[in-house]
Amino acid sequence: MKNFSDFWLAIFLMTAVTFLPRLLPVLFLSQRRLAPAVRVWLSYVPAAVLAALLGPILLLPQGSFNLKPPVNPYFWAAISSLWTALKTRNMFLTVLVGIAALACLRLII
Repeated sequence: MKNFSDFWLAIFLMTAVTFLPRLLPVLFLSQRRLAPAVRVWLSYVPAAVLAALLGPILLLPQGSFNLKPPVNPYFWAAISSLWTALKTRNMFLTVLVGIAALACLRLII
C-alpha cells in the first residue's frame, strides 16, 4: 500500500508544481496596477518562451546547425508556416500548412 500512497503524493506534488506558478502571479498581480514599463516587458514573455522552445528544434535538430532539407525538414516547414501566418493571420490555416509541409517533406525526402 505504500506504493499507492507514494503514487498519489507524487500526483499531488506534480499538480502543485504545475499549478502554483500559474496561480500565484494571477492572485498577487490581478489587483495591482503595473507600471507601463513592466507591462511592456511582460508583453515580450510569450514570444521569448516560444523562441526558446522552437529555436533548438528548428536550428539544431541533431545537435548541429544544418539547414539542408533532408537533415532539417522542421525549419522548412516552419518557414512555410511563418509565411502563411503573416499573409493570412489565420491560426488554423497556419497549423494546417505547417503539418502538410512537414508531411510532404518527409514523403519526398
